[in-house]
Amino acid sequence: MTAALADTLARRTGLHVYPASALEAGPACFFLARVQGRKQLGILGEAAGFPGTSAGEVRLFPTTIENAARLREHLPWLKPQPLGLKRAAGSGDRLGLATPGHARAFRRARGIAPVFAQQSIRENARTGRSPAEVINDATWGVFQEGWREPWGADADHLKTPEDLDSCIAAGYTFYTLDPGDHVDAGAVAASGTELKVRWEALPWAELDTVPSAQLARYTGRAFALDGGGALSFTEEDLRRAAVKYGRALAHVTRMYRHLASRVSSFDLEVSVDETEAPTLPLEHFYIASELKRLGVRWVSLAPRYPGRFEKGVDYLGDIREFETDLAMQAAVARTLGPYKLGIHSGSDKFTLYPVFARLAGDLVHLKTAGTSYLEGLRAIAAAEPELYRTIYRLAFDRYAEDRKSYHVSADPARAPRPKELADGDLPGVLDQFDAREMLHVTFGSALAAHGPQIKASLERHEEAYYEALVRHFDRHLQPFSAADR
Repeated sequence: MTAALADTLARRTGLHVYPASALEAGPACFFLARVQGRKQLGILGEAAGFPGTSAGEVRLFPTTIENAARLREHLPWLKPQPLGLKRAAGSGDRLGLATPGHARAFRRARGIAPVFAQQSIRENARTGRSPAEVINDATWGVFQEGWREPWGADADHLKTPEDLDSCIAAGYTFYTLDPGDHVDAGAVAASGTELKVRWEALPWAELDTVPSAQLARYTGRAFALDGGGALSFTEEDLRRAAVKYGRALAHVTRMYRHLASRVSSFDLEVSVDETEAPTLPLEHFYIASELKRLGVRWVSLAPRYPGRFEKGVDYLGDIREFETDLAMQAAVARTLGPYKLGIHSGSDKFTLYPVFARLAGDLVHLKTAGTSYLEGLRAIAAAEPELYRTIYRLAFDRYAEDRKSYHVSADPARAPRPKELADGDLPGVLDQFDAREMLHVTFGSALAAHGPQIKASLERHEEAYYEALVRHFDRHLQPFSAADR
Protein backbone atom coordinates (compact mmCIF):
# COMPACT_ATOMS: atom_id res chain seq x y z
CA MET A 1 0.00 0.00 0.00
CA THR A 2 2.74 2.46 0.96
CA ALA A 3 4.83 1.75 -2.14
CA ALA A 4 1.79 1.98 -4.41
CA LEU A 5 0.72 5.26 -2.82
CA ALA A 6 4.25 6.64 -3.17
CA ASP A 7 4.29 5.67 -6.84
CA THR A 8 0.94 7.40 -7.39
CA LEU A 9 2.14 10.53 -5.60
CA ALA A 10 5.38 10.58 -7.59
CA ARG A 11 3.50 10.34 -10.90
CA ARG A 12 0.99 12.96 -9.87
CA THR A 13 3.50 15.46 -8.51
CA GLY A 14 6.63 14.74 -10.52
CA LEU A 15 8.60 14.65 -7.29
CA HIS A 16 11.05 12.10 -5.90
CA VAL A 17 8.95 10.55 -3.11
CA TYR A 18 10.56 8.39 -0.42
CA PRO A 19 8.45 5.22 -0.73
CA ALA A 20 8.20 4.24 2.95
CA SER A 21 7.06 7.71 3.99
CA ALA A 22 3.83 7.86 2.02
CA LEU A 23 0.64 7.32 3.96
CA GLU A 24 -2.96 8.42 4.26
CA ALA A 25 -4.18 9.95 7.53
CA GLY A 26 -7.71 11.28 7.52
CA PRO A 27 -8.39 13.52 4.55
CA ALA A 28 -4.71 13.96 3.66
CA CYS A 29 -1.76 12.10 2.22
CA PHE A 30 1.60 12.80 3.84
CA PHE A 31 4.96 12.03 2.29
CA LEU A 32 8.60 13.07 2.26
CA ALA A 33 10.02 14.26 -1.05
CA ARG A 34 13.36 15.47 -2.34
CA VAL A 35 12.96 18.79 -4.10
CA GLN A 36 15.99 20.43 -5.70
CA GLY A 37 18.32 18.51 -3.42
CA ARG A 38 16.41 19.20 -0.20
CA LYS A 39 13.97 17.03 1.71
CA GLN A 40 10.52 18.50 2.20
CA LEU A 41 7.24 17.41 3.73
CA GLY A 42 4.52 16.95 1.13
CA ILE A 43 0.81 17.10 1.89
CA LEU A 44 -1.94 16.27 -0.57
CA GLY A 45 -5.37 17.19 0.79
CA GLU A 46 -6.45 18.86 3.99
CA ALA A 47 -4.32 18.88 7.11
CA ALA A 48 -5.11 21.21 9.96
CA GLY A 49 -2.28 23.09 11.57
CA PHE A 50 -0.07 23.57 8.53
CA PRO A 51 0.22 26.98 6.89
CA GLY A 52 -0.80 27.52 3.28
CA THR A 53 -3.81 26.72 1.16
CA SER A 54 -6.01 23.99 2.52
CA ALA A 55 -7.22 21.60 -0.17
CA GLY A 56 -6.87 20.06 -3.57
CA GLU A 57 -3.19 20.57 -4.28
CA VAL A 58 0.17 19.43 -3.07
CA ARG A 59 1.83 21.66 -0.54
CA LEU A 60 5.49 21.43 0.41
CA PHE A 61 6.97 22.42 3.75
CA PRO A 62 10.54 22.53 5.09
CA THR A 63 11.61 19.87 7.58
CA THR A 64 11.68 22.28 10.51
CA ILE A 65 11.19 21.70 14.22
CA GLU A 66 7.82 23.47 13.98
CA ASN A 67 6.59 21.33 11.12
CA ALA A 68 7.77 18.15 12.85
CA ALA A 69 5.64 19.16 15.88
CA ARG A 70 2.64 19.73 13.61
CA LEU A 71 3.16 16.41 11.86
CA ARG A 72 3.29 14.55 15.18
CA GLU A 73 -0.24 15.78 15.90
CA HIS A 74 -1.38 13.76 12.88
CA LEU A 75 1.12 10.89 13.20
CA PRO A 76 1.71 10.31 16.93
CA TRP A 77 4.23 7.48 16.39
CA LEU A 78 6.72 10.15 15.32
CA LYS A 79 6.97 11.25 18.95
CA PRO A 80 9.69 9.56 21.03
CA GLN A 81 8.58 7.81 24.19
CA PRO A 82 10.01 6.10 27.27
CA LEU A 83 11.02 2.49 26.58
CA GLY A 84 11.27 1.18 30.14
CA LEU A 85 13.07 -2.12 30.55
CA LYS A 86 12.95 -3.12 26.89
CA ARG A 87 16.30 -4.21 25.53
CA ALA A 88 17.47 -1.12 23.67
CA ALA A 89 20.27 0.35 21.59
CA GLY A 90 21.10 3.96 20.91
CA SER A 91 22.30 5.00 17.47
CA GLY A 92 24.09 8.29 17.81
CA ASP A 93 23.95 10.50 14.73
CA ARG A 94 26.35 13.42 14.66
CA LEU A 95 25.30 14.62 11.21
CA GLY A 96 21.53 14.31 11.46
CA LEU A 97 21.41 12.13 8.34
CA ALA A 98 21.71 8.56 9.62
CA THR A 99 18.29 7.67 11.05
CA PRO A 100 16.92 6.07 7.85
CA GLY A 101 19.88 3.69 7.79
CA HIS A 102 19.51 3.00 11.50
CA ALA A 103 15.81 2.22 11.08
CA ARG A 104 16.55 -0.28 8.32
CA ALA A 105 19.05 -2.04 10.56
CA PHE A 106 16.64 -2.19 13.51
CA ARG A 107 13.98 -3.70 11.23
CA ARG A 108 16.35 -6.57 10.53
CA ALA A 109 16.90 -7.19 14.25
CA ARG A 110 14.29 -8.61 16.64
CA GLY A 111 13.31 -7.50 20.12
CA ILE A 112 15.58 -4.44 20.31
CA ALA A 113 14.00 -1.02 20.79
CA PRO A 114 15.81 1.86 19.03
CA VAL A 115 16.90 5.14 20.54
CA PHE A 116 17.22 7.09 17.30
CA ALA A 117 17.98 10.46 18.88
CA GLN A 118 21.04 10.23 21.12
CA GLN A 119 23.60 12.94 21.62
CA SER A 120 25.54 14.40 24.51
CA ILE A 121 25.86 18.07 25.30
CA ARG A 122 29.58 17.73 24.52
CA GLU A 123 28.77 16.39 21.05
CA ASN A 124 26.16 19.08 20.47
CA ALA A 125 28.83 21.70 21.13
CA ARG A 126 31.16 20.10 18.61
CA THR A 127 28.56 19.57 15.89
CA GLY A 128 26.85 22.93 16.34
CA ARG A 129 23.45 21.26 16.84
CA SER A 130 20.92 21.97 19.56
CA PRO A 131 19.07 19.24 21.50
CA ALA A 132 15.91 20.17 19.60
CA GLU A 133 17.67 19.78 16.25
CA VAL A 134 18.85 16.29 17.19
CA ILE A 135 15.27 15.16 17.84
CA ASN A 136 14.06 16.97 14.74
CA ASP A 137 16.53 15.18 12.48
CA ALA A 138 15.60 11.81 14.00
CA THR A 139 11.88 12.54 13.57
CA TRP A 140 12.21 13.19 9.85
CA GLY A 141 14.34 10.06 9.47
CA VAL A 142 11.66 8.01 11.26
CA PHE A 143 9.05 9.51 8.92
CA GLN A 144 11.15 8.83 5.83
CA GLU A 145 11.48 5.13 6.66
CA GLY A 146 7.90 4.63 7.87
CA TRP A 147 9.01 3.44 11.33
CA ARG A 148 5.94 3.07 13.56
CA GLU A 149 7.23 1.15 16.58
CA PRO A 150 8.21 2.93 19.83
CA TRP A 151 11.53 4.75 19.78
CA GLY A 152 13.41 6.83 22.31
CA ALA A 153 15.43 10.04 22.53
CA ASP A 154 18.46 10.05 24.85
CA ALA A 155 19.87 13.25 26.30
CA ASP A 156 23.26 11.74 26.98
CA HIS A 157 25.89 12.54 29.63
CA LEU A 158 24.09 15.41 31.34
CA LYS A 159 26.08 17.10 34.08
CA THR A 160 24.10 20.20 35.15
CA PRO A 161 20.48 21.25 35.72
CA GLU A 162 20.89 23.68 32.80
CA ASP A 163 21.77 20.74 30.54
CA LEU A 164 18.64 19.00 31.76
CA ASP A 165 16.42 21.99 31.10
CA SER A 166 17.48 22.38 27.48
CA CYS A 167 16.76 18.70 26.81
CA ILE A 168 13.46 18.73 28.70
CA ALA A 169 12.32 21.62 26.51
CA ALA A 170 13.25 19.64 23.39
CA GLY A 171 11.13 16.63 24.42
CA TYR A 172 13.68 13.95 25.27
CA THR A 173 12.39 10.77 26.89
CA PHE A 174 15.63 9.22 28.22
CA TYR A 175 18.02 11.18 30.42
CA THR A 176 21.55 9.97 31.14
CA LEU A 177 23.02 11.58 34.24
CA ASP A 178 26.81 11.72 34.33
CA PRO A 179 28.16 12.44 37.85
CA GLY A 180 31.72 11.53 36.85
CA ASP A 181 33.07 14.92 37.95
CA HIS A 182 31.92 14.10 41.49
CA VAL A 183 33.52 10.64 41.70
CA ASP A 184 36.53 10.64 44.03
CA ALA A 185 39.12 8.57 42.16
CA GLY A 186 41.56 9.02 45.03
CA ALA A 187 39.47 6.75 47.22
CA VAL A 188 40.92 3.72 45.48
CA ALA A 189 44.42 4.21 46.88
CA ALA A 190 43.66 6.27 50.00
CA SER A 191 45.12 5.02 53.28
CA GLY A 192 42.84 4.00 56.10
CA THR A 193 43.40 7.27 57.96
CA GLU A 194 42.84 9.41 54.89
CA LEU A 195 39.76 7.39 54.04
CA LYS A 196 38.22 8.12 57.45
CA VAL A 197 38.83 11.85 56.98
CA ARG A 198 37.14 11.84 53.60
CA TRP A 199 34.31 9.68 54.96
CA GLU A 200 33.55 12.17 57.72
CA ALA A 201 33.58 15.02 55.17
CA LEU A 202 30.91 13.51 52.90
CA PRO A 203 27.72 15.58 52.41
CA TRP A 204 25.71 13.47 54.84
CA ALA A 205 22.76 15.86 54.95
CA GLU A 206 22.34 15.61 51.17
CA LEU A 207 22.62 11.85 51.46
CA ASP A 208 19.85 11.92 54.07
CA THR A 209 21.74 9.77 56.54
CA VAL A 210 24.60 9.79 59.08
CA PRO A 211 27.83 7.76 59.21
CA SER A 212 26.65 5.44 61.98
CA ALA A 213 23.48 4.58 60.07
CA GLN A 214 25.50 3.81 56.95
CA LEU A 215 27.73 1.46 58.88
CA ALA A 216 24.75 -0.30 60.43
CA ARG A 217 23.03 -0.60 57.07
CA TYR A 218 25.87 -2.37 55.28
CA THR A 219 28.41 -3.97 57.61
CA GLY A 220 27.97 -7.24 59.44
CA ARG A 221 25.53 -8.54 56.83
CA ALA A 222 25.56 -10.79 53.77
CA PHE A 223 23.53 -9.58 50.78
CA ALA A 224 22.27 -12.52 48.72
CA LEU A 225 22.41 -12.08 44.94
CA ASP A 226 19.97 -13.28 42.33
CA GLY A 227 21.34 -16.50 40.86
CA GLY A 228 23.44 -17.36 43.90
CA GLY A 229 26.32 -15.93 45.82
CA ALA A 230 26.42 -12.99 48.21
CA LEU A 231 28.23 -9.73 48.86
CA SER A 232 29.39 -8.35 52.19
CA PHE A 233 31.07 -5.12 53.30
CA THR A 234 33.84 -4.59 55.78
CA GLU A 235 33.99 -1.12 57.34
CA GLU A 236 36.86 -0.25 55.00
CA ASP A 237 34.93 -1.55 51.96
CA LEU A 238 31.99 0.65 52.85
CA ARG A 239 34.07 3.76 53.51
CA ARG A 240 35.96 3.30 50.26
CA ALA A 241 32.74 2.86 48.24
CA ALA A 242 31.07 5.81 49.97
CA VAL A 243 34.05 8.13 49.56
CA LYS A 244 34.44 7.16 45.92
CA TYR A 245 30.77 7.57 44.98
CA GLY A 246 29.02 9.47 47.80
CA ARG A 247 29.27 12.95 46.27
CA ALA A 248 28.26 11.49 42.91
CA LEU A 249 25.15 10.00 44.51
CA ALA A 250 24.26 13.36 46.05
CA HIS A 251 24.63 14.99 42.63
CA VAL A 252 22.50 12.34 40.91
CA THR A 253 19.80 12.80 43.53
CA ARG A 254 19.74 16.58 42.99
CA MET A 255 19.56 16.12 39.22
CA TYR A 256 16.86 13.45 39.47
CA ARG A 257 14.66 15.60 41.67
CA HIS A 258 15.10 18.54 39.31
CA LEU A 259 14.05 16.33 36.40
CA ALA A 260 11.14 14.68 38.20
CA SER A 261 9.74 18.08 39.18
CA ARG A 262 9.46 19.00 35.47
CA VAL A 263 8.70 15.74 33.61
CA SER A 264 6.12 13.18 34.63
CA SER A 265 7.24 10.21 32.53
CA PHE A 266 10.81 9.45 31.52
CA ASP A 267 13.58 6.86 31.51
CA LEU A 268 16.70 7.54 33.56
CA GLU A 269 20.20 6.16 33.28
CA VAL A 270 22.94 6.72 35.83
CA SER A 271 26.38 6.60 34.24
CA VAL A 272 29.69 6.32 36.08
CA ASP A 273 31.56 4.86 33.13
CA GLU A 274 33.78 7.87 32.30
CA THR A 275 36.01 7.47 35.35
CA GLU A 276 39.50 6.10 35.83
CA ALA A 277 38.89 3.16 38.17
CA PRO A 278 36.50 0.29 37.39
CA THR A 279 33.30 0.02 39.40
CA LEU A 280 33.63 -3.07 41.56
CA PRO A 281 30.50 -5.22 41.96
CA LEU A 282 30.46 -4.28 45.66
CA GLU A 283 30.54 -0.58 44.69
CA HIS A 284 27.79 -1.16 42.14
CA PHE A 285 25.68 -2.70 44.91
CA TYR A 286 26.34 0.33 47.11
CA ILE A 287 25.41 2.78 44.33
CA ALA A 288 22.16 1.02 43.49
CA SER A 289 21.17 0.44 47.09
CA GLU A 290 21.75 4.08 47.99
CA LEU A 291 19.87 5.37 44.94
CA LYS A 292 16.88 3.26 45.95
CA ARG A 293 17.06 4.59 49.50
CA LEU A 294 17.18 8.16 48.19
CA GLY A 295 14.07 7.64 46.05
CA VAL A 296 15.77 7.74 42.66
CA ARG A 297 14.05 5.60 40.01
CA TRP A 298 16.09 4.49 37.03
CA VAL A 299 15.95 1.94 34.22
CA SER A 300 19.65 1.65 33.39
CA LEU A 301 23.00 1.98 35.13
CA ALA A 302 26.36 2.12 33.38
CA PRO A 303 29.27 1.08 35.59
CA ARG A 304 32.90 1.49 34.63
CA TYR A 305 33.81 -2.03 33.50
CA PRO A 306 37.37 -3.42 33.62
CA GLY A 307 39.51 -3.03 30.52
CA ARG A 308 39.39 -0.18 28.03
CA PHE A 309 36.30 0.98 26.15
CA GLU A 310 37.98 3.21 23.62
CA LYS A 311 36.02 5.08 20.98
CA GLY A 312 35.12 3.27 17.77
CA VAL A 313 37.23 0.13 18.29
CA ASP A 314 36.83 -3.28 19.89
CA TYR A 315 37.33 -4.01 23.58
CA LEU A 316 40.88 -3.84 24.91
CA GLY A 317 41.37 -6.03 27.94
CA ASP A 318 41.22 -9.51 29.44
CA ILE A 319 37.97 -11.06 28.22
CA ARG A 320 37.95 -13.65 31.03
CA GLU A 321 38.29 -10.96 33.67
CA PHE A 322 35.52 -9.01 31.96
CA GLU A 323 33.21 -12.02 31.86
CA THR A 324 33.71 -12.73 35.56
CA ASP A 325 33.04 -9.11 36.42
CA LEU A 326 29.96 -8.83 34.20
CA ALA A 327 28.37 -11.91 35.76
CA MET A 328 28.51 -10.14 39.13
CA GLN A 329 27.37 -6.78 37.73
CA ALA A 330 24.36 -8.46 36.09
CA ALA A 331 23.52 -10.27 39.33
CA VAL A 332 23.49 -6.94 41.18
CA ALA A 333 21.24 -5.41 38.51
CA ARG A 334 18.77 -8.28 38.82
CA THR A 335 18.87 -8.24 42.62
CA LEU A 336 18.33 -4.51 43.16
CA GLY A 337 16.21 -3.87 40.06
CA PRO A 338 15.77 -5.30 37.68
CA TYR A 339 17.37 -2.58 35.60
CA LYS A 340 19.48 -2.58 32.47
CA LEU A 341 23.25 -2.43 32.29
CA GLY A 342 24.46 0.39 30.08
CA ILE A 343 27.23 -0.27 27.57
CA HIS A 344 28.76 3.13 26.89
CA SER A 345 31.35 3.72 24.19
CA GLY A 346 29.65 0.60 22.91
CA SER A 347 30.41 1.02 19.23
CA ASP A 348 32.37 -1.86 17.70
CA LYS A 349 32.74 -3.85 20.94
CA PHE A 350 32.06 -6.99 18.93
CA THR A 351 34.04 -9.25 21.28
CA LEU A 352 31.75 -8.34 24.17
CA TYR A 353 28.27 -8.45 22.64
CA PRO A 354 27.82 -12.24 22.94
CA VAL A 355 29.00 -12.04 26.57
CA PHE A 356 26.46 -9.34 27.39
CA ALA A 357 23.68 -11.20 25.57
CA ARG A 358 24.43 -14.37 27.53
CA LEU A 359 24.98 -12.90 30.99
CA ALA A 360 22.69 -9.85 31.04
CA GLY A 361 19.90 -11.18 28.83
CA ASP A 362 17.29 -8.51 28.20
CA LEU A 363 18.85 -6.13 30.74
CA VAL A 364 21.01 -4.29 28.21
CA HIS A 365 21.16 -0.75 26.87
CA LEU A 366 23.84 -0.45 24.18
CA LYS A 367 25.08 3.01 23.21
CA THR A 368 26.82 3.73 19.95
CA ALA A 369 27.81 7.22 18.86
CA GLY A 370 30.42 8.34 16.39
CA THR A 371 30.74 5.26 14.23
CA SER A 372 27.73 6.31 12.15
CA TYR A 373 29.86 9.30 11.20
CA LEU A 374 32.73 6.94 10.38
CA GLU A 375 30.48 4.91 8.10
CA GLY A 376 29.60 8.17 6.40
CA LEU A 377 33.30 8.72 5.80
CA ARG A 378 33.49 5.21 4.34
CA ALA A 379 30.78 6.11 1.85
CA ILE A 380 32.60 9.36 1.00
CA ALA A 381 35.91 7.51 0.57
CA ALA A 382 34.34 5.34 -2.12
CA ALA A 383 32.39 8.10 -3.87
CA GLU A 384 34.47 11.26 -3.44
CA PRO A 385 38.02 10.27 -2.53
CA GLU A 386 39.50 13.78 -2.63
CA LEU A 387 37.08 15.00 0.04
CA TYR A 388 37.97 11.99 2.16
CA ARG A 389 41.69 12.67 1.74
CA THR A 390 41.13 16.22 2.99
CA ILE A 391 39.33 14.95 6.10
CA TYR A 392 41.98 12.31 6.74
CA ARG A 393 44.83 14.83 6.48
CA LEU A 394 42.98 17.04 8.95
CA ALA A 395 42.86 14.11 11.40
CA PHE A 396 46.66 14.05 11.52
CA ASP A 397 46.72 17.80 12.19
CA ARG A 398 44.04 17.85 14.90
CA TYR A 399 44.38 14.52 16.72
CA ALA A 400 46.80 15.67 19.44
CA GLU A 401 44.38 18.41 20.52
CA ASP A 402 41.04 16.72 19.91
CA ARG A 403 41.93 13.51 21.74
CA LYS A 404 42.19 15.29 25.11
CA SER A 405 38.57 14.66 26.12
CA TYR A 406 38.53 11.02 24.99
CA HIS A 407 39.95 7.71 26.21
CA VAL A 408 41.92 6.68 23.11
CA SER A 409 45.37 5.29 22.39
CA ALA A 410 45.84 5.76 18.64
CA ASP A 411 49.33 6.67 17.47
CA PRO A 412 49.43 8.66 14.20
CA ALA A 413 52.85 7.17 13.46
CA ARG A 414 51.14 3.79 12.93
CA ALA A 415 48.36 5.13 10.67
CA PRO A 416 48.70 4.89 6.88
CA ARG A 417 49.84 8.20 5.38
CA PRO A 418 47.38 9.80 2.93
CA LYS A 419 49.98 10.23 0.17
CA GLU A 420 50.79 6.51 0.27
CA LEU A 421 47.22 5.43 -0.46
CA ALA A 422 45.54 4.76 -3.78
CA ASP A 423 41.89 5.78 -4.08
CA GLY A 424 40.79 2.17 -3.84
CA ASP A 425 42.59 1.80 -0.51
CA LEU A 426 40.79 4.68 1.21
CA PRO A 427 37.66 2.90 2.54
CA GLY A 428 39.88 0.26 4.16
CA VAL A 429 41.72 2.92 6.18
CA LEU A 430 38.65 2.98 8.44
CA ASP A 431 39.46 -0.58 9.49
CA GLN A 432 42.96 0.34 10.71
CA PHE A 433 42.92 0.90 14.49
CA ASP A 434 44.93 4.12 14.69
CA ALA A 435 43.39 5.83 11.68
CA ARG A 436 39.90 4.89 12.84
CA GLU A 437 40.35 6.45 16.27
CA MET A 438 41.96 9.54 14.77
CA LEU A 439 39.05 10.07 12.40
CA HIS A 440 36.59 9.34 15.21
CA VAL A 441 37.80 11.93 17.71
CA THR A 442 38.52 14.68 15.17
CA PHE A 443 34.94 14.77 13.91
CA GLY A 444 34.31 18.19 15.48
CA SER A 445 37.27 19.71 13.66
CA ALA A 446 36.21 18.04 10.41
CA LEU A 447 32.68 19.38 10.70
CA ALA A 448 33.91 22.86 11.59
CA ALA A 449 36.17 22.93 8.51
CA HIS A 450 34.21 20.86 6.00
CA GLY A 451 30.74 20.22 7.45
CA PRO A 452 28.69 21.49 4.48
CA GLN A 453 30.77 19.46 2.01
CA ILE A 454 30.50 16.30 4.14
CA LYS A 455 26.74 16.58 4.48
CA ALA A 456 26.25 17.44 0.81
CA SER A 457 28.30 14.41 -0.23
CA LEU A 458 26.26 12.06 1.96
CA GLU A 459 23.03 13.55 0.66
CA ARG A 460 24.22 12.93 -2.91
CA HIS A 461 25.10 9.33 -2.01
CA GLU A 462 22.48 8.67 0.64
CA GLU A 463 21.66 5.11 -0.41
CA ALA A 464 25.33 4.12 -0.22
CA TYR A 465 25.42 5.68 3.25
CA TYR A 466 22.32 3.81 4.38
CA GLU A 467 23.72 0.52 3.07
CA ALA A 468 26.96 1.08 4.97
CA LEU A 469 25.01 1.79 8.15
CA VAL A 470 22.91 -1.34 7.78
CA ARG A 471 26.02 -3.51 7.40
CA HIS A 472 27.63 -1.82 10.38
CA PHE A 473 24.63 -2.01 12.71
CA ASP A 474 23.81 -5.57 11.76
CA ARG A 475 27.05 -6.52 13.51
CA HIS A 476 25.99 -4.57 16.60
CA LEU A 477 22.39 -5.70 16.85
CA GLN A 478 22.35 -9.32 15.76
CA PRO A 479 24.10 -10.69 18.91
CA PHE A 480 21.24 -9.17 20.93
CA SER A 481 18.45 -10.10 18.53
CA ALA A 482 15.69 -12.27 19.99
CA ALA A 483 15.67 -14.30 16.78
CA ASP A 484 19.30 -15.33 17.35
CA ARG A 485 19.12 -16.24 21.03
